[in-house]
Amino acid sequence: MTIQQAIPIIQELTTNQLVFTGLLQDANPKMILWRPQPEHWCLLEVVCHLYDEEREDFRQRIKLLLEDPTQPLPPFDPTKWVQERAYLAQDYTAKTAAFLKERTASITWLQSLTSPAWDNTYQHPKLGPMSAGLFLANWLAHDQLHIRQINRIKRAYLQQTTDIDLSYAGNW
Repeated sequence: MTIQQAIPIIQELTTNQLVFTGLLQDANPKMILWRPQPEHWCLLEVVCHLYDEEREDFRQRIKLLLEDPTQPLPPFDPTKWVQERAYLAQDYTAKTAAFLKERTASITWLQSLTSPAWDNTYQHPKLGPMSAGLFLANWLAHDQLHIRQINRIKRAYLQQTTDIDLSYAGNW
């Protein structure tokens, strides 16, 4: 990955902070714990996940790869975190603010990098070569996935709570 490829990704991560702010702040209190399906996450679980990923996945792994790509990547298990970290017991407003604060720290750090070696690569024993650039691009893809997820939760909530035909809005 070149710096010319990284710059728009970092800019979009910055823009996504505003998107997340708009989608998550001042959420309907009844929607925070509502699930579209019993096996799906609610907004609180999504926010807790975003916070943990921001701190312990993308930023941390990129930093490790840029500093010393020979070091093993720390293990993590986001699925287990839901129970281990008691996501449903967290305060939604506080966790949203904490996530947005971590995103600010991430953006500040990414923008401070001078000539980062985006091609630094860790040889993962199961997944093969994983570069700092791969993690940067996947960070943005992760944002996109969860923005879509949040919108799906909100639309399903609207559908269920109003019981109004939403097909006039367009195909979902």
